[in-house]
Amino acid sequence: MIVPSIDLMSSRAVQLVGGRGAPMDGGDPLEVAARFSIAGELAVIDLDAALGTGDNADIIEQLVRRYPCRVGGGIRSVEHALTWLDRGAEKVILGTAARPEILSQLPRERVIAALDAVDGEVVVDGWRTKTGASIEARLAELRPFVSGFLITFVEHEGRMKGTAMERVQPLLDAAGPDTRITFAGGITTAEEVAALDRLGGDAQVGMALYTGRMSLGDAVGATLSSDRPDGLWPTVVCNADGQSLGLVYSNAESLRLAIERGQGIYWSRRRGLWVKGASSGNTQRLLRVEVDCDRDALRFTVEQTGTGFCHLGSADCFGGANAGLPGLLETLRARARSAPPGSYTARLLSDPGLLAAKLREEAGELAEAVAPTEPVHADAVHEAADLVYFTAVAMTRAGVSLAEVSRELDRRRTRARRRPGLAKPAPSEAR
Repeated sequence: MIVPSIDLMSSRAVQLVGGRGAPMDGGDPLEVAARFSIAGELAVIDLDAALGTGDNADIIEQLVRRYPCRVGGGIRSVEHALTWLDRGAEKVILGTAARPEILSQLPRERVIAALDAVDGEVVVDGWRTKTGASIEARLAELRPFVSGFLITFVEHEGRMKGTAMERVQPLLDAAGPDTRITFAGGITTAEEVAALDRLGGDAQVGMALYTGRMSLGDAVGATLSSDRPDGLWPTVVCNADGQSLGLVYSNAESLRLAIERGQGIYWSRRRGLWVKGASSGNTQRLLRVEVDCDRDALRFTVEQTGTGFCHLGSADCFGGANAGLPGLLETLRARARSAPPGSYTARLLSDPGLLAAKLREEAGELAEAVAPTEPVHADAVHEAADLVYFTAVAMTRAGVSLAEVSRELDRRRTRARRRPGLAKPAPSEAR
């Protein structure tokens, strides 16, 4: 698949040609990331840190909290790598410091070794220092310690004249079946992305996307196939909470437009191109597009507006309303806009003191339901529901979505270093 690249220099997204020369300004990295992240994981590379001229840590921290990112550039110690993993990076990319004594101290499944090469010779220190080692030799040395490699053909980088496709298959063979390789340097067309995908490699692309030479939607679509007579791709539509809204269809045209515009755009088997909400007003903001393992189906994650996804006016096409915590949050958001005066929800939303008191009260009651004696199941369920309700009110009052909370939980779950988990002393004990 395609991995959009965001190279950072002086707080801007940039692209270099062959690793040298004046950088091409790609714009505000946060705006670039919002466009590129629709297609999945981003590669965020800190060129200033790699060159030892500064860093862009503040921007990268914002990016890893919002989007799935693999982070590289200037990571030259175990501590630095662990810091980015703990901050939320999906993976870290090590180049100059990609040595067994460092890599062996990091979680293998979350580490990528960057092998930047000029005419087959690996270079380090921001592409300035030759090592005398071949790519193949470094693959053999580092393969036990990493889950993947980023191989950049530096002589092709930024030139948009195609990559070294003739070198791909031998390198994939050398890496072995359990190690994923992402290729970079000169990848210019959607056809190249598809060719790499068929071979089992990924394509990291920067310059072609920034200049508009390659359409991100075309790059995603080029990897897909269909066994349907009409050639369409079944597309499951979900909301940000992971709830399925319905099944629709896409083709190359609708997918390209959906990703370019960031909208829910599909292909109707009866009407052709279908922009969701164009007539009803129930529009969708496209958050993410994912391709399934067989490359013959899609999943769109969207932010739905209006009465719902279904043309019959319901939230989804299966006749049900949101249930559980997502349903509660949806109800609370509606109440926040037009709660009856004097209602309990309106009081909680407008009185932070009352809400804080109820949160403390319900947390204490849940604690009593589960400790110190054997928990009583029914009591624990009841008290947990009370606490979840007041927590949902607090989230609504603060404008916090369930997707944001889920993302934060995911970040904490994937921390490389664990906190001791000790309870804070009660106020009376802290005096």
